[in-house]
Amino acid sequence: MPQFPLVALDVGNARIKVGLFRSTCDRGLPEPELSLHFSGREPQWQELRELFRDKAALSWWIGSVNRPATTQLVDWLREQRPSDRVVLLAADDLPLAVELPRTDMVGVDRLINAVAANRLRQANRPAIVVDVGTAITVDLVSASGAFRGGSILPGIVMSARALHDFTDLLPLVPIEELATAPPALGTSTETAMRSGLFWGAVGAIRQLIRQLDPGGQGQVFLTGGAGTSVAELLGREALCIPHLTLAGIAVTAAATNIAADGDDQT
Repeated sequence: MPQFPLVALDVGNARIKVGLFRSTCDRGLPEPELSLHFSGREPQWQELRELFRDKAALSWWIGSVNRPATTQLVDWLREQRPSDRVVLLAADDLPLAVELPRTDMVGVDRLINAVAANRLRQANRPAIVVDVGTAITVDLVSASGAFRGGSILPGIVMSARALHDFTDLLPLVPIEELATAPPALGTSTETAMRSGLFWGAVGAIRQLIRQLDPGGQGQVFLTGGAGTSVAELLGREALCIPHLTLAGIAVTAAATNIAADGDDQT
């Protein structure tokens, strides 16, 4: 069984999200008691030191799609908190049926989100899980709770960078997230790019939801930096859960017995 309190870490490419959980619940999603996030490209590990300075013993559960940052994190934990337990989650560790031929080739963050979605969706209804991050993922969880796969497309920052890097005259648009809907009619090169980047991403998400759930029976859950603004455009049943991945990690920790307490799984 996991050691509480536990720290869930969602190590993404752009951001690292951290949440402290003292327990989990049998139904619904647990919420972190403390949380923070910082850059995944230039991590500031001292923020962890300050946040958890007064915590004597912790169990660290990591879901990562950023290998360099995770290597730095594990090295930092071994140096700063050598007696703490550290678990780096893999696909086979999750309490989730995965109906794909190669579970090891699926981003663990997508699977962790599916674990969390299974705590939120109504019985006998499928779920569509949208993660609006560096890349945008739109995934299907079946009515029986199995991860079926989905789609991956460039996030808005990645798309903005591509427009600049692969053209001669288009500027690099300083747009970090799908935060505010711009007018569809751009009246300058930059505003036209903002329109295309924003509404192109939202339109792709809408269409993928329709394709993955043609009967319209699925519940839609979003997470990621722009999840709130996109959810508002998808209809009143779409819910944004900012801590979806962190909660999925905590649920996994509570349901999974990986090795003996104290064993280092890194």
